[in-house]
Amino acid sequence: MSPRTNDNATPDAEKATPDESTVGAMPAENTAEATPTGDTADAEVTTPVRDENTAETTPAGDTAEATPVQDSAEATPAENRAEAASDDRTPTADSGEDTADVAEAPDERVVAVRRLSASQPRWRTAQLSFCAAALAVAMTAGAVVLGALRDGGTTPAVATVSNGVSPQLLASGDLDASIASLQAHLRTQPKDFGGWSTLGLAYVEQARTKGDPSRYPQAQQALDRSLKLRPDYDPALAGRAALAAARHDFTGALKYADLALEQNPYSERALSSRIDALVELGRYDEASKAADLADSRRPGVPVFTRYAYVHELRGDVKTARRVLRQALATATSRGDISYVATALGQLAWSQGEYDSALTYFARALAADDGYLPALEGRARTQAAQGDRAAAIKGMEQVVQRYPLPQPLVELGELYEARGKAGDAQKARDQYTLVNAWVSLARANGVDADLDTALAAADHGDRTAALKAARDEWARRHTVHTADALAWALHVSGRDAEALPYARRATATGYRNASFLYHLGVIEQATGHTGKARTALRSALDLNPGFSPLGAREARTALEAAQ
Repeated sequence: MSPRTNDNATPDAEKATPDESTVGAMPAENTAEATPTGDTADAEVTTPVRDENTAETTPAGDTAEATPVQDSAEATPAENRAEAASDDRTPTADSGEDTADVAEAPDERVVAVRRLSASQPRWRTAQLSFCAAALAVAMTAGAVVLGALRDGGTTPAVATVSNGVSPQLLASGDLDASIASLQAHLRTQPKDFGGWSTLGLAYVEQARTKGDPSRYPQAQQALDRSLKLRPDYDPALAGRAALAAARHDFTGALKYADLALEQNPYSERALSSRIDALVELGRYDEASKAADLADSRRPGVPVFTRYAYVHELRGDVKTARRVLRQALATATSRGDISYVATALGQLAWSQGEYDSALTYFARALAADDGYLPALEGRARTQAAQGDRAAAIKGMEQVVQRYPLPQPLVELGELYEARGKAGDAQKARDQYTLVNAWVSLARANGVDADLDTALAAADHGDRTAALKAARDEWARRHTVHTADALAWALHVSGRDAEALPYARRATATGYRNASFLYHLGVIEQATGHTGKARTALRSALDLNPGFSPLGAREARTALEAAQ
């Protein structure tokens, strides 16, 4: 996983499936941003990469085809159509069979987001309309079946590909174009279990790089199709593990990773997903052993980055940095270079080494100038250095393209910290979008409780934050869930109950300034003034710009604890 880009939350889908040497080693820029045609709530939002509306028709013979249909998410409800998928057969848009109408019962969350978008300047309308359109599609039961990309109305041709399309196809160029090629191939070779597996993995990667959880049901259908054709196909089993991890179902991820490794003990993706699952379940000793095993079997960028994170969680930053540098030295694809360089940048930022962080982010962007985690990391570092104008500009660019929870919250806090006229409303806009994204994620099978807890504790419904944090803690005991629960308890006025969780979040030696800040505030609230001073001072010494608002509040708390 890629927790380094989201230390205080899981991701957004960003943690779940880092660039590997197979699917998606080259993250693609979003070629289909939400582009409103006007400034009203009724403006049409075109999302050509969202290919929910497809059909796989399977006649009695062996010449089944997946029939693409036109795909768009529109604000005009009567024109928003989706098909309902079944095991082997899905009706096409022009088949005369029933389709599901998106807008028979508009979701109140969608209406609220659209109303807000109508009242804001044009650039914020793009963000809010994107979420509204995505929610409208995601809430429709049939909007998850497979189909071809509608990119200028064309689908790229594909050369003859042997059975079991190599995932390397997806590392060879633009991810969207590779997916379109796979779709075209599968229309003529619907029994290619390898092709379905690769397409499923590609959808997982596309969801990660585009912040689009509506891809996950599509990925599941493709992977299920592969396993139906060949039940023990290890790449598809490993794909199910990656998909489960992306949805934050880490118990499921561990199950599928183990099944894949039974078929192929050297599966790089399964070995990596197994580490991810154990880390995210809080089973750090087992994760360390799994990382050692993976390193002995399949050393390379995917394993190196996970190995480094396991060490970072134990406070061994020196080893984490050494391993990541080794990974960067061996990286050859643009995707691997941008991914590993960004991981190094995030590690440097978390240790307060801002100049070094900017150097690594620059290297990542030299490999891929649209790589969002690097753009986000650079903006975060600029904020830490006091260059608020550049930070806001950079974070605006990130959230305009992909409004994910962490950058939305960071941008909102940057607006609050700046405090100009209108900034309070701009900040509220960002927090509203977090709620919209959480709804979209949940509609597509993603456990978003950690995102909810972290955002709502500071900028939303504290009761909802505490419920979400408790629910997440019931599923997994990690340093991140311990910190989230501690902070949700604190803002709910339950500091005595919060203290053991705050201490547990820092017990592994993980050097995270936000965790130390939370611990210090809770120690102070429970009367442990000396320990509060130590924790708050440690947070600010480690990373004095760890948060636009949190760092300022940490300084205030430290002064009060003197």
